[in-house]
Order: sequence, then structure tokens, then C-alpha cells
Amino acid sequence: MNDFDFFVGSWTVTNRRLANPLTGSDDWAVFPGTTTCRSLFDGGGNLDEIVFPTLGFRGCTLRLFDVEREAWSLYWASNRTGLLQPPVVGAFDGDRGDFYGDDTHDGAPIKVRYTWTGTTTASPRWQQAFSADGGRAWETNWIMEFARA
Repeated sequence: MNDFDFFVGSWTVTNRRLANPLTGSDDWAVFPGTTTCRSLFDGGGNLDEIVFPTLGFRGCTLRLFDVEREAWSLYWASNRTGLLQPPVVGAFDGDRGDFYGDDTHDGAPIKVRYTWTGTTTASPRWQQAFSADGGRAWETNWIMEFARA
């Protein structure tokens, strides 16, 4: 529990997102964001809302710690769909957290991985990667670098 306490507060975000994941493209879009995170359940959960002003949409992540399994479940939703997506699940080892789940991309089933690093620093980093081959190879397609607002 309390692994995500580092994230509570307000942040500015530099986003880099791969324009066409899983196509071999190296065309990255860079855009700003802002996010605010608040703690739930004395550190056993949290909720953040992120705003992408130049893209015209918002998203939120709900993170919940399963005490029995000692694992986090991270749920994403955005105002584009209004749907809570299936979770990615995982844990931290030191200041690195890896979270895995099943998803789809362009209608095809994929694996997705979220990775948090630098959580003990002033500039934590989040990355998303997709795998189209069951997790043998991963392609990073979204990177967020955070700085305190």
C-alpha cells in the first residue's frame, strides 16, 4: 500500500505519443498535459484526472490496492468514451512499477504494459507499451514525464 503516494498533488506533463503504434512508425507527437491526483483509503487507492488541452480531451485513472494479493489494479477512462477500461495489474519493486493487462488495438487483441519509474525523484515517468505477440516483444508508444505544478 501507499506505493502511489508520490503522485498525490498537481503536475505538469510532457507527453510523447507514437502516432501509429505497432506499424514500425517512428513518428512521435509531443503535447502538454496537467494532472491532479488525490489519495483514497489512506493510500490504498487514488484518483487522478489528466487534461490534454491541445487535444481537447480528458482522462482519469483509478488505482486500487488489493490487500490480499498485494497488487495494484489501474483503471483508465476518458471523456471520449465514458467507459472504464479493464485494469492493468501489477506491483512495485523499489521505485519501479510494472502493470499488465489485455486490450485491443485497431480491433486486434494485444497485451498492454504500464511502467512507472523515478517514483522517488522529483520527475517520475510513466510509459505505455503494446505487445502484439503475447508479451514476447514490446513497443513503447506513450511516455509521460511529470514535474510538480
